[in-house]
Amino acid sequence: MESFILDLSILLVGAAILSFFAVILKQPIVIAYILCGVIVGPWGVGWIEHVEFIEIISHLGITLLLFLAGLCLHPQKLIQLFKKTTLVTLTNCLFSFLISFLFALLFHFSIIDSLCIGLALMFSSTILVVKLLPTTALHHEKMGASCIGVLIIEDLLAIAVLAFMRCLGSPDGALFSFMILSIKLCVFIGALIALEYFIVRKIMAHVERLHEVLFVLGLAWCFGVASISNQMGLFYETGAFFAGVVMARHTVSRFIAEALKPLRDFFLVLFFFTLGAKLDLFIMKDIFVPALILAIIFILTKPWVFKKAFIWTGETKAFSKEAGIRLGQLSEFSLLVALLAFQLGHISNSATQLIQLVTIFTFILSSYIVVFNYPTPIGVSEKLKKD
Repeated sequence: MESFILDLSILLVGAAILSFFAVILKQPIVIAYILCGVIVGPWGVGWIEHVEFIEIISHLGITLLLFLAGLCLHPQKLIQLFKKTTLVTLTNCLFSFLISFLFALLFHFSIIDSLCIGLALMFSSTILVVKLLPTTALHHEKMGASCIGVLIIEDLLAIAVLAFMRCLGSPDGALFSFMILSIKLCVFIGALIALEYFIVRKIMAHVERLHEVLFVLGLAWCFGVASISNQMGLFYETGAFFAGVVMARHTVSRFIAEALKPLRDFFLVLFFFTLGAKLDLFIMKDIFVPALILAIIFILTKPWVFKKAFIWTGETKAFSKEAGIRLGQLSEFSLLVALLAFQLGHISNSATQLIQLVTIFTFILSSYIVVFNYPTPIGVSEKLKKD
């Protein structure tokens, strides 16, 4: 316990100092968190040697993030977003898969490794995009709604990929296991809707003036549903997202979303720290150049594909360009897919490292491009700084 508190203290002090310098130097704050992990982590000065526990806690931030994304989306609004952004999302995912799959084959990865690399690198980062969107844009404006629509479909596809990875080793066959998992998801969503309507809604109606109780109830609903979802083999992230969507029908959802944001941000600091702390360039030296090349390819081509896809749906060129750049990085789900595939023995260690390194490179490059060109809560000028 004392060791964890000491590690957490070092982490937060280091993140605070580097964040201050990032603000002074007009750099993206996300980079400060990653750099803090590199410096004080096991491959830097080694002040924090064991990041596994911090990494586990940091994933609470991803769970909360998806819960909050769901809270902002009434089911009817969710369906409308799906209709508008499905073509855009599928176009990008297919393009990203082909680019990474063919690139992996070119660098002599096996067919299975290349397939897993392609599946892992199809998505954009919910964490980074949401963090760099002004709050007003996230909840009210067209840009926020469009980006969130794309991200949610991608998150659902990412969850499907995670489920598929887990089903690959099933003795009953991957396709049969995946079908069973899909049926479980439908039953799970139906049960959530009934539980929220007949029980949770009535409980909240009795305590809606007691903000502290609402805060605790929101957390209980998020992590309780997420835990049940994981026990069913549907993953924590799936349960958290649909818990939010179901609760979005209640008027108190907006208050819960605002109340949980500081807690989410704390856990996301830990998440970005662990990305840097796990970055061992000595081990990754053999794939450093291929990873950097692939990251640059994504940063240059992925925004262009999004731009073209948005234009096809009738959006303006300026809107499509900004949306494409905001969605131009890879996803935290890429890391989850890589780790799960490696743990299950589906891919090699070098393939896992390639996925992780490419993802981190795109996080860093995309942060710079967005922060220096578009409004964000951490903009480099007053004109670009919007909460």
